[in-house]
Amino acid sequence: MAIEKITMPQLGESVTEGTISKWLVSVGDHVNKYDPLAEVMTDKVNAEVPSSFSGTIKELIAGEDDTLPVGEVICLIEVEGTVPQKEQKTSDKTVEESAPKTADSQSNKSRYSPAVMRLSQENNINLDTVTGTGAGGRITRKDILAVIEKGGAAEVKETPASTVQPEAPVAAAAPKTKQPVPVVSAAGDQEIPVSGVRKAIAANMLRSKHEIPHAWTMVEVDVTNLVSYRDSLKTEFKQKEGFNLTYFAFFVKAVAQALKEFPQMNSMWAGDRIVQKKDINVSIAVATDDALFVPVIKQADEKTIKGIAREITELAQKVRTGSLKSEDMQGGTFTVNNTGSFGSVQSMGIINYPQAAILQVESIVKRPVIIDNMIAVRDMVNLCLSLDHRVLDGLVCGRFLARVKEILESTSKENTSVY
Repeated sequence: MAIEKITMPQLGESVTEGTISKWLVSVGDHVNKYDPLAEVMTDKVNAEVPSSFSGTIKELIAGEDDTLPVGEVICLIEVEGTVPQKEQKTSDKTVEESAPKTADSQSNKSRYSPAVMRLSQENNINLDTVTGTGAGGRITRKDILAVIEKGGAAEVKETPASTVQPEAPVAAAAPKTKQPVPVVSAAGDQEIPVSGVRKAIAANMLRSKHEIPHAWTMVEVDVTNLVSYRDSLKTEFKQKEGFNLTYFAFFVKAVAQALKEFPQMNSMWAGDRIVQKKDINVSIAVATDDALFVPVIKQADEKTIKGIAREITELAQKVRTGSLKSEDMQGGTFTVNNTGSFGSVQSMGIINYPQAAILQVESIVKRPVIIDNMIAVRDMVNLCLSLDHRVLDGLVCGRFLARVKEILESTSKENTSVY
């Protein structure tokens, strides 16, 4: 029997690591090719890792809640069939050659995932002093969190005097990261475990706020004619097409059209350069009771309002039925969030990393507005833009919002077709 490796797959653009949230198999289980082995969580999507072979699970290298870089071995499978003679000498030797070594300086303990390294550095924890509970003594996030819960950094091991080398002078000590404030549960409090999806959302939002200098601006738009036009079509449209013609479809279309005219808005920060994306792929936020997903409408500028309305319906349905796939979440270049669907009138969105902006479409409300020195009741909506100030400045964002406003305010039966 040959021993084959299953590695952490890349489940999306810019995804560099994944967390094993749940193993679906155990050592000794027989699996067929394409059978799911584990549930993996990234900052963009949750997905199942399929087996690349038929055979028997030999070893689970990674444990649940372990975070590993893309390409890292997560388990070993004993594959059915003939293997070269040199591999038939001893099955133990084959496993030893396939699995990470644990008895020398290259042990699992010394192979830290990026998440473990980052968490230890943020909390000033010396990894040499931490006992790993993962496979082969590997240090996991659980081990680091356990140290933090016990009061913070572990003590540094003493080094024999004969081996101590003089250190170069340090300009300034690194600031110590604040420890989380302990929260004590009182009688009657309900403790809710943090789900894998919620952890991924938290990690991505934290990264966005830490790395992106957010700025914010807002315009108000008179959508009275748009509301009248859509309301005149919605019943017939639903009967004819089988899905709803929502206000949101008009907003996404207007944003996609403006992005084509202001391509700077469709950009991403890449350290030493700014990447201006060719395709206009609009991410839309879809919420469930306990999570938020951001599927993508690809080439939104090429689609009609009807086509966008169909995709909004289909993507929302996938989210709510749990059938959303990783490819449905990939490639987004700009996010539009329908915060108005739950009554919000003003909000400051956190940018969907690594994009450069997010637009919040707030509730459409009737308000008195002065037109030609007369007071009129109009349907008004606030559009709130959060922007990455490394990539974008107020001038281009102001012009972009003004163009979106112009498109929406000119939407009418005479000027706009939904087909």
